[in-house]
Amino acid sequence: MTLPRPALTKIVALALEEDLGRGDLTTEACVAAHASGRAVLRAREELVFCGMEVAREVFAQVDARVQLHAHIADGARVSPGTLVLDVQGPAHALLGGERVALNFVQRLSGVATLTRAYVDALPKGSKARITDTRKTTPGLRALERYAVRCGGGHNHREDLSTAILIKDNHVAAAGGVAPAIARARESAPHTCRIECEVDSFEQLEEALRAGADIIMLDNFADTDLVRAVALVAGKALLEVSGGVTLARVPLIAAAGIDVISVGGLTHSARAVDLGLDWTKQ
Repeated sequence: MTLPRPALTKIVALALEEDLGRGDLTTEACVAAHASGRAVLRAREELVFCGMEVAREVFAQVDARVQLHAHIADGARVSPGTLVLDVQGPAHALLGGERVALNFVQRLSGVATLTRAYVDALPKGSKARITDTRKTTPGLRALERYAVRCGGGHNHREDLSTAILIKDNHVAAAGGVAPAIARARESAPHTCRIECEVDSFEQLEEALRAGADIIMLDNFADTDLVRAVALVAGKALLEVSGGVTLARVPLIAAAGIDVISVGGLTHSARAVDLGLDWTKQ
């Protein structure tokens, strides 16, 4: 579970420019330039923490003299009151980077916490995996996908260049499921599998005949999943997408589905409650 360093550096720099680019009027007015300080970050609710290296990068970019000490690792489950990290250094740097660091760790921990809930909902011994989608916050995909991994989930395709996924609009533009898959097969590299989204059993049978490697069942009813698994009979991987809730996860997995993709892991995760408070050095 590693973060891509170039993306991390750029994302943090943009966030700091947004919040601190023209200075910190309050801190400059109230706090002596030579003052130093220490602050601690604690969880205020049960959560799965994510974002330690992001917080470290925030304070490092503000002032290299800031020292961050981690007390837990990304992916750890923590309870209210748990000490997550502490930072020491110039007071201006700590106060200037506080909100940006908190925005990141609250957001990423929210994604990791929600992902863990979905992963925990899988029945014991299930072959299904929980994955995210491309429904990420623009510009933050690398961080949010890292948070999904910290929560025990998996990543779907990284971007439009990393996989062939034929969606409903591709089918419409190509003139049908079979023509879309045939054209994809002609041009795809031999290393690339072809996935096709279907929304009916008619399209499912068409995708099977056309040789799709992965078939995404879009908004299929729970009662139809067992039938779909029997129809495919292992000839393709099956993915379920659309309207996936925590309550549905055990039913979907029990039907024999291979992949459960959940856009809500990133587009609907709430920011969890973490607080960074000044303390005695």
